[in-house]
Amino acid sequence: IFRSGIIVVAATMVLALSSTSARHVGLDVLAATVIGVSSAPVAAAENNDTAIRPFRVNVPKADLADLRRRLAATRWPDKETVADESQGAQLAKLQELVRYWGTDYDWRKAETKLNAFPQFKTRIDGVDIHFIHVRSPHPNALPLIITHGWPGSVFEQIKLIGPLTDPTKYGGRAEDAFDVVIPSLPGFGFSERPTQAGWGLERIGSAWAILMKRLGYTHYVAQGGDWGAGVVAAMGRQAPVGLLGIHTNFPAVITAEVGAALGGD
Repeated sequence: IFRSGIIVVAATMVLALSSTSARHVGLDVLAATVIGVSSAPVAAAENNDTAIRPFRVNVPKADLADLRRRLAATRWPDKETVADESQGAQLAKLQELVRYWGTDYDWRKAETKLNAFPQFKTRIDGVDIHFIHVRSPHPNALPLIITHGWPGSVFEQIKLIGPLTDPTKYGGRAEDAFDVVIPSLPGFGFSERPTQAGWGLERIGSAWAILMKRLGYTHYVAQGGDWGAGVVAAMGRQAPVGLLGIHTNFPAVITAEVGAALGGD
């Protein structure tokens, strides 16, 4: 479907760049999820529900202090009775993680990392959706929407922005360039928490199609992993006008029989 083998380049970049320090990415993900959803103020939507509003992360100092207090007050279980991980996560490792999170982790540094990219919010189907949107400096760049998984956040994808939007700086070609859109799933990061049930894969997929249309894109591709893989699969089934194709790094096939047993459609 794609010209000049662009989808191959995209898949290669996404998969090749997916590994990083598990400790720091995991903490960034936890920060965006725990702090973002529970503490960050959500700006009131303008009267025009289709408006796209600039957004910058700025978590109040009091919220960070409250999180550290709650971490320090953790009530720990008894130590496991074995010397390995056969009984699950080991107490000492959890305590070290929480200690680091509560005393050493620099959330302001994480904010700076996010705020280095253009961020926005827009209201779709009654929910404020947060997203990063970076246009390529190269003409005719192919629009690409990337969806994170669970538990995750846009932190996992920001390392892809440079290589995808400006591939010539990374040994690629100008014709391999993408305009990149990275939304936070509803209830994750700085997207608003839905107040009603029903925000499953199909509804999120429909929302992403609305988002891309709202950004002025008449054709685009979609990529996702983990829960995001389910979202892009839903988009493929829905086949909204303008969607040229999807890429997933977590493919799954459910037969009609298995789907019925699981209570699916």
